[in-house]
Amino acid sequence: MEEIKELIEQSHLFISRIRSEVSKRLVGQERLVDSLLTGFLTGGHVLIEGVPGLAKTSAVKALAAAVQADFKRIQFTPDLLPADLTGTEIYRPKTADFITRKGPLFNHIILADEINRAPSKVQSALLEAMEEKQVTIGDETYALPSPFLVLATQNPIEQEGTYPLPEAQVDRFMLKVLVDYPNKAQELEILKKNSFHQEEEIRPVINCDQLASIVGLMDQIYVDEKLKEYIVDLVFATRNPLEYGMDLGQYIEFGASPRATIFLAKAARINAFLAGRAYVTPQDIKVVGLDVLRHRILLSFEAEAEDISPDQIITTLFDSVEVP
Repeated sequence: MEEIKELIEQSHLFISRIRSEVSKRLVGQERLVDSLLTGFLTGGHVLIEGVPGLAKTSAVKALAAAVQADFKRIQFTPDLLPADLTGTEIYRPKTADFITRKGPLFNHIILADEINRAPSKVQSALLEAMEEKQVTIGDETYALPSPFLVLATQNPIEQEGTYPLPEAQVDRFMLKVLVDYPNKAQELEILKKNSFHQEEEIRPVINCDQLASIVGLMDQIYVDEKLKEYIVDLVFATRNPLEYGMDLGQYIEFGASPRATIFLAKAARINAFLAGRAYVTPQDIKVVGLDVLRHRILLSFEAEAEDISPDQIITTLFDSVEVP
């Protein structure tokens, strides 16, 4: 355990430097940055939701610059085609054969901007890439680079010209992060940074090889057996709330999938690491719980009619399920 602690302290220096570089472009939004780091360190995809102008895209671009990885931004539009993401085969008349032209998915970090503006056939093109880390073009299957991470943004207030993400794809996102407005002091700092000062250049802090060594360390962060049972209880409570003393069954159409159990444990480990610890506490699970669970609980018509949100359901779960 002492050796792991020492390794975590050394690796945590990289995280502090990354946060410092990102802060050159971003004011506040610490939770968003930690969620993006969680995605980097676990290989889990992140869905970011918030109104326009809250620096969602800027946060992803800043973090990609600090990590020194291949980065590509894709603006999703209604006329986008699956081949625009994956690539396609091009016929060469001179040689009478086909060559493969790989698409933008063949990069380490993909920023899918306004992902809900593309039709379902484009969304389905992402499913294989997100889950299997591979892409099929014609008869050939190509492995995607490692690490491979999809960071997607969507606008919750404008529904015209948008397409709801399929449930199968939403479940493949490890986290769904809600971005809120900055406070008054933060907005003043944003004004100063963007109006009266030259934009600072973000310097690379870590490369993919160094990132891989840190990722291998995450599995050694200790999770007690009682905490593992606590995670399972939380997920099971979304499926059978009455067994845990909660009268929420009429509000939940479908509970969280087993992916929630896996991702909740992984995200809790990363939260412990970001705090500089070699062990997970119940608070780590609660901190990441909303981001992991909010898009995995399907609400019933009764919940929508009474204006009950997934976050309210999850908060009730954390208040009701016994903490070890």
